[in-house]
Amino acid sequence: MGEYEQNQGSAESGAEGGAPLTGHRLIRDYLRLLDGSPGVYRMLDAESRVLYVGKARNLKARVSSYARPTGHTPRIARMISETASMMFLTTRTEAEALLLEQNLIKQLKPHYNVLLRDDKSFPNILVSRTHAFPQIKKHRGARKEKGAYYGPFASAGAVNRTLNQLQRVFLLRNCTDATLESRTRPCLLYQIKRCAAPCVGYISEADYGALVEDAERFLQGKSTNVQAELAAEMAAASEALNFERAAALRDRIRALTQVQSAQGINPRGVAEADVVGLHLDGGQACVQVFFIRANQNWGNHDYYPRTGGTESPAEILRSFLAQFYDGKLPPRQVILSHDIEDRDLMQEVLSDKAGRKVEILVPQRGEKAELVAGAVRNAREALGRRMSESAAQSRLLAGLAQAFDLPAPPARVEVYDNSHIQGSHAVGAMIVAGAEGFVKSQYRKFNIRGENLTPGDDFGMMKEVLSRRFRRLLREDPDRQGDTWPELLLIDGGAGQVSAVAEIMAELGVEDIPFIGVAKGVDRDAGKEEFHRPGQRPFALPRTDPVLYFIQRLRDEVHRFAIGAHRQKRAKAVGATPLDDIPGVGATRKRALLAHFGSAKAVSRANLADLKAVEGISGGLAEVIYDFFHERG
Repeated sequence: MGEYEQNQGSAESGAEGGAPLTGHRLIRDYLRLLDGSPGVYRMLDAESRVLYVGKARNLKARVSSYARPTGHTPRIARMISETASMMFLTTRTEAEALLLEQNLIKQLKPHYNVLLRDDKSFPNILVSRTHAFPQIKKHRGARKEKGAYYGPFASAGAVNRTLNQLQRVFLLRNCTDATLESRTRPCLLYQIKRCAAPCVGYISEADYGALVEDAERFLQGKSTNVQAELAAEMAAASEALNFERAAALRDRIRALTQVQSAQGINPRGVAEADVVGLHLDGGQACVQVFFIRANQNWGNHDYYPRTGGTESPAEILRSFLAQFYDGKLPPRQVILSHDIEDRDLMQEVLSDKAGRKVEILVPQRGEKAELVAGAVRNAREALGRRMSESAAQSRLLAGLAQAFDLPAPPARVEVYDNSHIQGSHAVGAMIVAGAEGFVKSQYRKFNIRGENLTPGDDFGMMKEVLSRRFRRLLREDPDRQGDTWPELLLIDGGAGQVSAVAEIMAELGVEDIPFIGVAKGVDRDAGKEEFHRPGQRPFALPRTDPVLYFIQRLRDEVHRFAIGAHRQKRAKAVGATPLDDIPGVGATRKRALLAHFGSAKAVSRANLADLKAVEGISGGLAEVIYDFFHERG
């Protein structure tokens, strides 16, 4: 990207009375500062908050369209009326302006831009090459590990289903290298015909390599060839009277047939594409993306961009694509339900990102049009379900406000819980709910680290969690301009927890956010929950009240999240060994030591000569390891 010249001129005050200009008059005054360069403009309100970020092939021409007093949609007219200043950045090319625009939108989240929400990385399947018997597994994130990557898949569920199917067909291992090296008997996966058991030598390296090759050909879309070869092998085994091998090959062919039928639509004429369908209803939008790779359907995912309700399909899809492919590798084709503004420019930007040609297509007939129709149908159905759920959620939030005497239905509810076993591996958990249901991207877990806490001190843990949460809010958004401040806190617990929360909130000076303790009540029976508020008597809701069911769902969700976080922390601690604390011993050397000696305890007892005999352990590191254990003893 090139150098940018920042034109941050300020419009002059109005001629009459010296009052500052705003709206279209202010924008018209900026035109004298602009030329026909490409670039990015920002519209700011009186408090310097960014209202809108846009890109332009010709800044002067684009900004002049806002200088007209009439002819705008209500949304644009409102945005213009709120504009108190503008900022401009010129670029060398329009493509650079498009990239800069999307970076600023992602960073600043302007109120009047179309925003992609719930964006995330997508999982892949990795055939790892770190061992003579390659492992097949799910992978998410940077592609640092050596091996072949296949994807993306639309969800972790889609990857898990495919991995299960691949195990049935190709019998590849999914255990770690360390587990493989340490086993003396085959695991359950071998017993249920999901693994060839390379761990105990039941298959040769060459035969296992052939299975890996077949699996990769399947992931590359060559499943028909694989099936034909398996059929030929089965016939040969049968003729040779090797009926056991023939039966095993028959089972693999059946599994492969089930995989192909389970995938649903597998387009013949589309090898690699994202199929993007948009549906609009009632000012809301849903974008459905189908992932087609190697002529196979690898799942779909729905998105709900934040819109102002009046944007055109072209504007929504153009913004969606620019944000969706920020940080993702585009496929060879992007197939759309609606054409977009600046299609050629978007193709240029995506091609540069991919390092090869990327086509953007808007098909009118044929197989591609059928794929788009399927994506649009899914988008319409998903948006219908979401709008129905949103209406029900809004009624529940209104009922919550009425039950707890809140001034208005809370836009953001935060629910807190702790999880531990007699104080060990303690974690705090926070979930978030709002008008659209659970907001899982906002969930947070807190590793309890208070050194002065008594093990099992639930009150102290809750105080630590709330203190850390609100200190951060006060530091990052003291004026509460964003949408991360809660309007109601639900605390799992009774009067003690409520008292602890009241104490910490008073200490932080945050005393205007209502909070309620949810206690199990008599016999800890669901339906007999008691609600505690500071300085008030506890009360209950009728057992048939929908608001009670709603609170139970919130409490169950925070329990689920807290217990999951606790189990993760406990499992990590169980897998830890003293080797983790030795300088210079990383994952690879740790595996080598454990494979050689069998356990960390055996490593601690080893003499210097034995340590030096381990592959990958130098003489100097052997001395470090030896000194580590013997100095501690």
